[in-house]
Amino acid sequence: MLFANNATIASGYNNNTLKTALLAATIVLITLRCLGAAQADVTGEALVIDGDTLQVATERVRLHGIDAPETNQVCSSGAVTWPCGRMAADGLLAAIKSQPVRCVGNKRDRYGRLLAVCHAGPVDLNAAMVRAGWALAYRRYAKDYVPEEIEARAESRGMWRGSFDAPWNWRKGERTAAVRD
Repeated sequence: MLFANNATIASGYNNNTLKTALLAATIVLITLRCLGAAQADVTGEALVIDGDTLQVATERVRLHGIDAPETNQVCSSGAVTWPCGRMAADGLLAAIKSQPVRCVGNKRDRYGRLLAVCHAGPVDLNAAMVRAGWALAYRRYAKDYVPEEIEARAESRGMWRGSFDAPWNWRKGERTAAVRD
């Protein structure tokens, strides 16, 4: 009988401990998920890395929903090639106009960059880059800037004045060439 009572007490103790541990683990997981999804808001002077990436304070920021040509990517118009990647970076710099930049986002890409919508004053830099034709709407991840892309294409702005590889296809080609070399 003494053994049976001890077994019951031990069993009850284990059930309560297990319930408490599960509750604590659930609270920790919910808290971590909320912290991971916390909105990041960074403001400051921006350094243009390329046509869709900025350094703002200590934060590397990738402009959400757009994809600009890589810095060494070229576009063409007939037999003439031009450095559209560098021109895209210059376009982003011009859109900033030496103003402080504010970027707000809540996700990170595989490189740890904050995915964000950035503004220089009232100007949505993400939209401005696509509207100017220096970036494409990155439909794989968001459809936010498709209207701006349609407008840029119709007006032959930026890259749309010639022919080009979509940045995501160009990067694949670069990786393929690097593997072949």
